[in-house]
Parts: sequence; structure tokens; C-alpha cells
Amino acid sequence: MSPESPHLIYVHGLFMNGSDSLVLRRRLLRDFGAPLNVHVFRYRSTTATMADITSRLQAYVQELAPTSLHFVAHSLGGLVVHRFLERYPEQAPGRVVLMGSPLVASRAAVAIARVKWAAAMVGRCVAEELFDERPRCWVAERDLGVIAGTTPMGLGRLFTRFEEESDGTVAVSETRIPGAADSLSLPLSHMGLLLSARVARETAAFLKTGKFLLRG
Repeated sequence: MSPESPHLIYVHGLFMNGSDSLVLRRRLLRDFGAPLNVHVFRYRSTTATMADITSRLQAYVQELAPTSLHFVAHSLGGLVVHRFLERYPEQAPGRVVLMGSPLVASRAAVAIARVKWAAAMVGRCVAEELFDERPRCWVAERDLGVIAGTTPMGLGRLFTRFEEESDGTVAVSETRIPGAADSLSLPLSHMGLLLSARVARETAAFLKTGKFLLRG
């Protein structure tokens, strides 16, 4: 594959290692319709700090030296990408798609913070970023597309009750960040987002055009 082909980095979520994205990555290679270099950035989601993670991601990107760079991330990985582009804004041009990422809040994380054993289990990065609600907006100079699930089947239900649409771990409203170019809700669970052929098609479309095929 040509080194001038766009690069895509997938960033996984909490407790994951990137293998969870295998189906998604295969479909993206098919649906993108052009040569695409796909990579997985792995990090210690429960023991590393956000500063450590974003510093490692910067080193990873520098080693790739891409001329075009897209990001696709799931769950906590979306917050990693958000913080990375805040800290290291000078990157090769490209777009970002985040799936089921708690960008502006996490009701589940706030509830977990009240349970001592659970708070310790989810680790430092979640504690730093999600135990306290804080305003966030998208300021990176690249289009952001946000996909949320509306089928409430996720571990977050063990700790909190969602009074609105959610994927069982993250509420739809928690994924919506000011500054995003487009957003989409689909009848999928938190992990189901990674296995959906529709999500792969929508992600590929956004990476190419800056818009999803569906609306809403």
C-alpha cells in the first residue's frame, strides 16, 4: 500500500485492547473504497494517566509520519482522541468518528465513583476525566462525527439508571459535544456499535465526506 494513502488509527475503550475492533476495521477497509492504512493504538486503560496516554499516542503518530490521518474511537477512546488533539493540535489533516464516547459527561462514571471497589477497578484515566462533570467542546480543526447507540444493554446499567436514550453505558446526550460536524443515533448497544455493518458504512462515509449518510 502506498505510504501516501490515508492512515486511520483506531483507539479502543476501557478494558479493551483493540481486538474488539477487528470486524469494524475489516469493514472499514472494504467500505472506504480507496487504499487505507489502518492501525490500532493500544494503551493501558486502567493504569495510565491521560497525559501518559496522549504522550504515547503522539509518539505513535510521529513514527507513522502520515500525510493524511483519520481517527476512529470507541467509548473512552473517544475522550483519548479529544484530549490528544487538544494537547497536540498540529497533526496531518483528516477526520474523526467517535462511537459511544462520553465526551461531555458520564452518569455511569459519576455513579461508579461512589462505589469504592468499582472506582478502583476503572482506574486513573476514568477518574481523572469522568468522575467530575465538566464542560467540553470540540475545537480541533478537523470534522468530528459522533455515533451513539440507543439500545440500553451495557454495564453502566449496574450503577445508574438512564432516564433518556442510551446504549446501556453512555447516554446519547453524553456523546453530543458542541462543535461536532454531524451526529447519528442508531438502535445499537454500547458494544454493538463495533459489530454493526451500518456503523462501518456510516463511518467510512463520514471519513470521506464529513457527513453521515443518515440524519439524526
